[in-house]
Amino acid sequence: MYPTISDALRDLFGIDIPLPFPTFGFFVALSFLIAAYLFAKELKRKEALGWLKARTIEVKIGEKASSSELIGNALIGFIIGYKLLEIFLNYSDMVSDPQGFILSTRGNFLGGLIGAVGFGYSKYREKEKTKLAQPKLIKQTLRPFELVGNMTMIAAISGILGAKIFHNLENLDELMADPVHALLSFSGLSIYGGLIIGGISVLYYAVKNGLTWIHVADACAPGLMAAYAMGRVGCQLSGDGDWGMPNTLPKPEWMSFLPDWMWAYDYVGNVLGRDLGYPGNPVTFVESGMTFVYEGNAWPTPFYETIMASIIFGILWALRKRIMIPGFIFSLYMTLNGVERFFIEKIRINPDYHFFGISATQAEIIAVLMFVTGLAGIYYFTKNKEKFIPKTT
Repeated sequence: MYPTISDALRDLFGIDIPLPFPTFGFFVALSFLIAAYLFAKELKRKEALGWLKARTIEVKIGEKASSSELIGNALIGFIIGYKLLEIFLNYSDMVSDPQGFILSTRGNFLGGLIGAVGFGYSKYREKEKTKLAQPKLIKQTLRPFELVGNMTMIAAISGILGAKIFHNLENLDELMADPVHALLSFSGLSIYGGLIIGGISVLYYAVKNGLTWIHVADACAPGLMAAYAMGRVGCQLSGDGDWGMPNTLPKPEWMSFLPDWMWAYDYVGNVLGRDLGYPGNPVTFVESGMTFVYEGNAWPTPFYETIMASIIFGILWALRKRIMIPGFIFSLYMTLNGVERFFIEKIRINPDYHFFGISATQAEIIAVLMFVTGLAGIYYFTKNKEKFIPKTT
């Protein structure tokens, strides 16, 4: 297991460089970059088809820096400088606990002042270079793919908030036991919470900027699946607790040529510091109201999800140019994602919800809703495809 990137570099290449980058966080960041790249690529393609249009906006140029701009930049500079100088002076403390260090009030006031002056002056000089005697309005063409940077930032912020909200709703006991840690910790994220809140936020922003939501949804679907696969790589390598139930089944003969960890894994050295035991030395855990006995034999569910998500991405990417029905690719994404997550939940550990005599996890409920919505979308958009294909002249 590699809780940090430094652990991976040390083990794989013999390079010992103390870096304050958690492995899981690194792969989450990488997943956003991959999604943004594929999203932009698809938006360009749909613009070339005439399904998405560039629009003209008016921009005022030549104004001097406003007080709010100077104060805002100075504030950002203060926060960055406040932390950076403290990191420089106490790097070992930062490496030992990056999350605690960043979220604490610890910092260097002199560094903050330097950062505030530097950022504020930089904005002032930037505006002075373009200042006109008489500010004026000019027209600029804004193409769909140029919004990807903003949409990625919106997805990151709202997605993390959504992931935290859904996780805490599913684990109210953790929230009540330690509210501060539950709300501020980078661990404990619900992928579907991030997907739902992040997706709604991005689509709202896209529509506000003149883009048709269904074409935006189609454009982002393959990237979402690729990002999911990359994120699960981070889960597997860091051992963030997303492993499955104890696997008590013998390894199938057809898997004999594959490493044992692909069937059952002990996650030694995981980022949570949990001991999952080993054969002959069982370890008992009580999670989500259920008792599990591990002997180094957890289902490696992040590994399985990486494979399945990669396959789904391949399907979506291969079909995106062949099926020219707006809404179809996103609906297919919903359907396949729902199937994948529903079945992987059967060997994962999550608390059940009980209603009408049925027990199901939050993820299973959402997966079923995604599957049904996806099937309905495939039928509806196929039947009404002419309504969503823009008329070209």
